[in-house]
Amino acid sequence: MSDRTAARSWFEAFFGRPADEIIGEEYLWQVGENAWVVVDDRDVRAERVGGAMITLGVNDLDDILARLAAHGIDHEPVETYSNGVRHVVVLDPDGNSLSLAEVPTQSVRGQGNVRPPSQSTIGNE
Repeated sequence: MSDRTAARSWFEAFFGRPADEIIGEEYLWQVGENAWVVVDDRDVRAERVGGAMITLGVNDLDDILARLAAHGIDHEPVETYSNGVRHVVVLDPDGNSLSLAEVPTQSVRGQGNVRPPSQSTIGNE
């Protein structure tokens, strides 16, 4: 990140909560059992600023987009793929791509609900 203080505020709005952990100069948000998004502006990371691309699965895309809009965070148009997945790209202040993807709730070929039973890792306020 080019500005940790600004990035921390942005990510708090994006995730709907403060960092789950702060370790030294790193702010960490847990996005899965063993997955974290780390905000860090140390010089050793400077050459990679703006080059990250991640996709997070969510269960409540419309609610999340409404919360982001309330914080002035824009996003690209929502796309719906042929398999029903709704996908949207949100860029952080440095241009890193944080995509959100929501799996449809309808049954697929007898598999039942295809949406994972776990809660979204992105909170709602």
